Amino acid sequence: MKGDYQELVDEISALLACPATLENRDFGLIAFGAHDSDDDSTMDPVRTRSILTRGSTPAVRAWFEGFGITRATGPVRIPASPDAGVYRDRICLPVRHRGVVLGYVWLLDTDPGPTPAQLAAAMEVTGRIGSLLADEERAGADLSRELRAVLGAERGWQYDMALAALRSALGGGPDAADGPHTMVCVAPWPSGDAPSARSLPGTAALCTVPWRGAGGVGGPGGAGGNALAVLVRLRSADSLTPALTAATRLSGQAAAAGVARARRGLAELNAAWHEAVSAARAALAQPRLGPMAQWSAIGPYRLLTALPDGSAHDPAVRELLTPSHTELARTAEVFLDCAGQAGRTAAALGIHRQTLYYRLSRIEQLTGLDLGEGEDRLLLHMTLKAARL
Repeated sequence: MKGDYQELVDEISALLACPATLENRDFGLIAFGAHDSDDDSTMDPVRTRSILTRGSTPAVRAWFEGFGITRATGPVRIPASPDAGVYRDRICLPVRHRGVVLGYVWLLDTDPGPTPAQLAAAMEVTGRIGSLLADEERAGADLSRELRAVLGAERGWQYDMALAALRSALGGGPDAADGPHTMVCVAPWPSGDAPSARSLPGTAALCTVPWRGAGGVGGPGGAGGNALAVLVRLRSADSLTPALTAATRLSGQAAAAGVARARRGLAELNAAWHEAVSAARAALAQPRLGPMAQWSAIGPYRLLTALPDGSAHDPAVRELLTPSHTELARTAEVFLDCAGQAGRTAAALGIHRQTLYYRLSRIEQLTGLDLGEGEDRLLLHMTLKAARL
């Protein structure tokens, strides 16, 4: 699969018999090899932080760049510096393409260290990594426009043309356009600028699109702003791991993220995007679902988010949803979430059963609904959940 750096990192680790770590030129982690050493120094603070946070601090970056790695064309040996959190000597293999540094492969130096022949073989692999990074950098610059055009197009010839342009821009063999993919929605995105696709391995394209808050993307309600749309390649249609990883990382910069189901090829890209938007809206509406939600796990919100804005509001429940009846509305929602079981509801709310019965009576008076009737309960439950959106 295009952009599958893990295999190349594992190849370098095997060539040199030591774990390798690949970072982009901004010191963002892309892939790393497993280590099975009992020596704690193999996981010094700098390497641990890189793997756990998928990046390094500006101070660490400046320290390493001070050894000339941005200009180097071959391996650079860097001595240990316990004060900087670097307990072991390093070898840096610069990843370049046509003279431009695009990343770094990091190795722990040993005694005796790798031979010149081994390092030469590893540098050949970094050349292949550089080609992949360059391809993704070029694609990432172009595909924001192409992806935005697809997501904004109506069904019909406009959508078909935008999709054909995206397919062409992806290039890179059958996996680029016809392999398994999914969409991620991150909202509301705090900036109008999308991050670099290089910082998210497996990302085919990303862009920002309008976000209308409570009304969803393109809806009339709520505050304006942007959402981040991310098209993610998957290793297989049975595993959303690359998308979940991207969503988890990006959700730290926004309130919520949603992940659509996997699909093979791009024909249903707009449907996948709507699922991702629905999952993000559900995560925003229901804290227990967030901050990252999969469309397959949002339950009734799969239906509620598909309804046109305002269609799930019912006159019978309007008075209950006013600010003066917030506690009654919460009581009704918890009661229905507990399948109408009084004991569970009272325990969840921390109130006496008699208090619960009084509140349920008031709810029936306000709404004119009979909580003993299944259809009345369904109407009330749907309206309360829809109000969160």
